[in-house]
Amino acid sequence: MNKYRNKNITIDGHTFPSIKEANRYCELKILEKAGEIVDLILQPSFQICPAVEWNGRKLRARKYIADFQYSIGGLKSLKIVEDVKGKRTAVYMLKRSLFLSQYPKFDFREV
Repeated sequence: MNKYRNKNITIDGHTFPSIKEANRYCELKILEKAGEIVDLILQPSFQICPAVEWNGRKLRARKYIADFQYSIGGLKSLKIVEDVKGKRTAVYMLKRSLFLSQYPKFDFREV
């Protein structure tokens, strides 16, 4: 069990932190097999803040890791990024805002 009392579940060798996210993965796999979506990526990572030096120390780059990324079948140029949400934490909302400001070409969706 993780900190939000979700139960981990493994499907196709991928471990998901919640049943809700695992169910969404199954839905997306069906859509991919039907040809409605293409290029399904799990846990895509996006840099939202570069590494910086501060007081002689190097602080690492910060990333936002979404749950899924894919394109609509006929519209490969339309890239969709999804985050399956349960609890919207303050950290998540900050990362979401930074992602939206830096990656406006992505269609961001919360499921």
